[in-house]
Amino acid sequence: MLQTWYEIVEFLLPFEWAEHNFMKNALLAVLLITPLFGLLGTMVVSNKMAFFSDSIGHGAFTGIAIGALFGGLQPLLGAVLFSVVFAVVITVIRNKSRTSTDTIIGVFSSTAVALGLILLSSGGFNRYSSYLVGDLLSVRPHEIWLLLVSFAAVVVLWVLIFNKVLLISINQSLAASRGVNTLLVDILFTVSIAVVVTITIQWVGLLIINSLIVLPAAASRNVTANMRQYHFVSVAISMFSGISGLIASYWLNTPTGATIVLIAAFIFFALFLLRKRFSH
Repeated sequence: MLQTWYEIVEFLLPFEWAEHNFMKNALLAVLLITPLFGLLGTMVVSNKMAFFSDSIGHGAFTGIAIGALFGGLQPLLGAVLFSVVFAVVITVIRNKSRTSTDTIIGVFSSTAVALGLILLSSGGFNRYSSYLVGDLLSVRPHEIWLLLVSFAAVVVLWVLIFNKVLLISINQSLAASRGVNTLLVDILFTVSIAVVVTITIQWVGLLIINSLIVLPAAASRNVTANMRQYHFVSVAISMFSGISGLIASYWLNTPTGATIVLIAAFIFFALFLLRKRFSH
């Protein structure tokens, strides 16, 4: 499969950067990652959960620390397991408590970071500090398959639960009265965010991964009038930022994730200034 992908890229993109296999791998990773960010980001922004994906990144960092502490447990596996549990606990408490969502997320986020730093303080921090900034160009062929499976799973889940997630975001009580299991749907939604964030954090970086989820959706919201447009434009902005950021980082020799975020941020501010034109 990858060999076929390499041949397609070489045929369609006769550029210097496309001659390198690591760039071809990174491009394929971008094409799989960015639609998920654009898709999930729409409901993250609509539900005012922008802080949530950031806290999941902190939880993933703690999961990596736990995996390193116990040994034998792969850092990514430890991070995914801890992030899923982290997301479920936050969601359950958020649904059962009267405390505001941002307060609950803030408590868990700060606790996770503190715990992760303590667990890695014995000498393992430098080994895993690369997770803070990420390196998209380091994605390996076998990891592409993991991204492909994640992409397919999230798309299928989104088709199944999107209407329910949307109804809950509009009015949770109304959703419950229509027979929607609001807690279960919330858990499925937050777990999907947790898995996507945790799997991609090693390439994107903990410090900026929240921006890649929030910025495309926030930019899209400036210029769209309905939910279909909102999703389409968010995914388009996310993919454009990812592809252009990858290519720009190659020529400018800058961190790929940070370059993608800056392009997405530029698009957000540009559309924010132009939003009145689109409203007419």
